[in-house]
Amino acid sequence: MESISSPVEMFFFPFVGGGHQIPMVDMARMFAVHGATSVIISTPKHALSFRESIHRDQQSGRPVFIEILPLPDNIDIADSDMSATPVTDTSMLQEPLKKLLLQRKPDCIVHDMFHHWAADAIDNLELNVARIVFNGIGCFASCARENISKFKPQDKVDSKYEPFVVPGLPDRIEMTQSQLPVTQIVQDNMRKSKENCYGMVVNSFYELEPAYVEQFKKGNRAWIVGPVSLYNRNIADKAERGKKAAIDEQTILSWLHSKPPNSVLYISFGSSPRFAPQQILELAHGLQASNQPFIWVIRNVFKGEGAEFLTEFEEKMRESKQGLIINGWAPQLLILEHGSVGGFMTHCGWNSTLEGVSCGVPMITWPISAEQFFNEKLVTDVLKIGVRVGSLDWLWWNMEPRVSVGRDMVEAAVKRLMGGGEEGGEMRNKARLIGEMAKKAVEGGGLSYKEAIALINELKDRRRIIE
Repeated sequence: MESISSPVEMFFFPFVGGGHQIPMVDMARMFAVHGATSVIISTPKHALSFRESIHRDQQSGRPVFIEILPLPDNIDIADSDMSATPVTDTSMLQEPLKKLLLQRKPDCIVHDMFHHWAADAIDNLELNVARIVFNGIGCFASCARENISKFKPQDKVDSKYEPFVVPGLPDRIEMTQSQLPVTQIVQDNMRKSKENCYGMVVNSFYELEPAYVEQFKKGNRAWIVGPVSLYNRNIADKAERGKKAAIDEQTILSWLHSKPPNSVLYISFGSSPRFAPQQILELAHGLQASNQPFIWVIRNVFKGEGAEFLTEFEEKMRESKQGLIINGWAPQLLILEHGSVGGFMTHCGWNSTLEGVSCGVPMITWPISAEQFFNEKLVTDVLKIGVRVGSLDWLWWNMEPRVSVGRDMVEAAVKRLMGGGEEGGEMRNKARLIGEMAKKAVEGGGLSYKEAIALINELKDRRRIIE
C-alpha cells in the first residue's frame, strides 16, 4: 500500500478476450487520465494487443503501466487474443496474481467476473485490497437478466417463441425463451464475484439508461464511468484498438470520404462471430439487393461451400464501389465516427452497442448470444434508435450455427434504416443526440467523469482509514 500522499494505485485484471479486455484497458487508461496510477495485469501474448497504446500514454506522461504475469514454459491462454470464451480456464494465472498482490498491495484491483476463481483468491489473501468487479455489460441488461432469474416469467409460456413481459422493469419489455441464454454460467459467475466485493464499475453513462442505472444502484454499489472508448482520442489509438487493423486506415478513410453523409452502413459482428456459410451468403445477397454503400467486416473467412461466391462478391462490390469488405480486424471507432456512416449492423455486444451510441449512429440489430438480446431491446424498444433484422434464437459458442435471417429480411432492414425515410431519419436524430450526451458524460463536469473521480477519492479516504 502506498503512502497517504501518493496517487491511488489501481490494478486492472481483464479477461483474456477482445470483448472484455478492450474496455478494461480503456478504463485503466481513463483512470490514469484522472490521476490514478493504473496497472494492467496481463499475459505475454495478450499484452501485445494494447502495448503500443500504453506506450503512447506513457510518452504523454500518464501513469499507466503493464504488469506481465509469468507463465510456465511459454504457455499462454486461448489460441489467439480474441478466442477466449466465458468458460476458458484462466486458473493458471491464480498463483502469479496472488504473488503480485502480496508484493505490491495496491489500493484496489478491478477484475473481470469471468475469472471465476479471482473473488476467492483475492479475498482469501486478507490484504485489505478493495476488490472491484467489472462485468462488461450495461445496467439495462443487468436488471433484465436479474429479474428474469428472480421471477422466471419464461416458465409461464407454452412455447419458446411465445412472448412474455419481463417483470419489475421501468419499461414494458417483451422477450421469448428462444432469446435467453441456455446456460447459467454467466449468472453464476456474476453472483459469485459480487459476494463480498467492494463494488462494481460499469461501462455505461447515466443519460443512456437513467431508470436502469437507478434500479441497478439500488441493489449494487456501483460507479458508472463510461463510455470508456471515448478516451481513445488520436487516430493511432482508434486504428489499433483491440489489435492492428487488417487494412490501412487511409484506405478506409479515402473510401468513406468518397461517399455522401450518412449513406454508408457499417457491418460487424464482434470479435468472435460465428455464422453458418449459408448465412453469410444470405447477408451478402441482401446487402447487394439493398443498393446501399457498406463496409462489411468478415473475421472468419470460410473455405469450401460459398467461398468462391464470396470472392466474386467482394470483387463485384469493389468494382461497383458499393461495398468495401475487410477480412480481419477493423478500426471500428475510426469508421463509426466518420460522417459518411449512417448506420451500424451489429450483434449488439455491449462494446459495439456503446460505441455505436457514442458515435451517434443508429443500428440494425442482429443479436447472437450472451446478453445481446437484452441490448437489442434497449436499442429498439427503449432508446428507439434501431431496427431489428429478425434474429430470434440465442446461439452459444459451442452450438452449431444455422441460417436464421434470410436475404429479404436483410434487405428490408437496411432499406428501413438507410433508405431515406422518415423513420430512419428520426432514429438518426435521436442517436445523434445520445452521442452528444455520451461525450459530455466523460468531460469535466459530466456524470461519468464525476463518478470516476469519486471512486478515486473514496479509495484515498479508505487508505487513510486503513493506515
